[in-house]
Amino acid sequence: MLFHVFLIHLSILLLPGTSYLTDIVWWSGTIAMALGQIGNFLAYTAVPTVLVTPLGALGVPFGSILASYLLKEKLNILGKLGCLLSCAGSVVLIIHSPKSESVTTQAELEEKLTNPVFVGYLCVVLLMLLLLIFWIAPAHGPTNIMVYISICSLLGSFTVPSTKGIGLAAQDIFHNNPSSQRALYLCLVLLAVLGCSIIIQFRYINKALECFDSSVFGAIYYVVFTTLVLLASAILFREWSNVGVVDFLGMACGFTTVSIGIVLIQVFKEFNFNIGDLNKPNMKTD
Repeated sequence: MLFHVFLIHLSILLLPGTSYLTDIVWWSGTIAMALGQIGNFLAYTAVPTVLVTPLGALGVPFGSILASYLLKEKLNILGKLGCLLSCAGSVVLIIHSPKSESVTTQAELEEKLTNPVFVGYLCVVLLMLLLLIFWIAPAHGPTNIMVYISICSLLGSFTVPSTKGIGLAAQDIFHNNPSSQRALYLCLVLLAVLGCSIIIQFRYINKALECFDSSVFGAIYYVVFTTLVLLASAILFREWSNVGVVDFLGMACGFTTVSIGIVLIQVFKEFNFNIGDLNKPNMKTD
């Protein structure tokens, strides 16, 4: 979540007519988010992807709460409920998440990358991306929000696994052994894939923000992006192999709760409604 929030933030920065380039507060926030993304990168190397990616959504409720106090932005009852649901869902995710990594070495990573199931998945994703970018997006992108969201989310299938793979490969680069050279090549390939993925995502996020409301885009993007990232990670790293039925259902409920919370915060933040309205008597007119 933090990764695509960072991209949305930069895309808004570069929209025509914005003057944030001279705003020190905006740049302070951008630098802080960049540092947060570095921490996000380190987290992917230490814990399962199935836990890190959904928990990135915690930045939204905490950011909304801080904005309500520091920037005096209005946080209505639905936004407060969304913050509560996001935190509660995150706790459920932590409780039921896998307790250990399924891939911890470069050799295991290389074996997973050449797995026929994962290769087949990548081929399907690439085919869908080609169809979306060259045929569907030019005709329907400006009128259908799901086109740009699908492109960016499918690219997340490369972004997050590449980030995790770079962290695993980097551990062997500086070791003085025969595998260090292979680790360097693997790291460079993953860096190239990550760079291309980020550049294309940045372009289509910018296009989406020119055509659609950023709040609606961000909420739908979180759900679709996280779902596809979890699918790609499950196929590549097999993180779900040691998860029982109870934990699987718990994680599904936790992710659903977080997603509902994000939608309430993002989509309904301009909705003029508060708890005091429930106490007002109904006024009848003649």
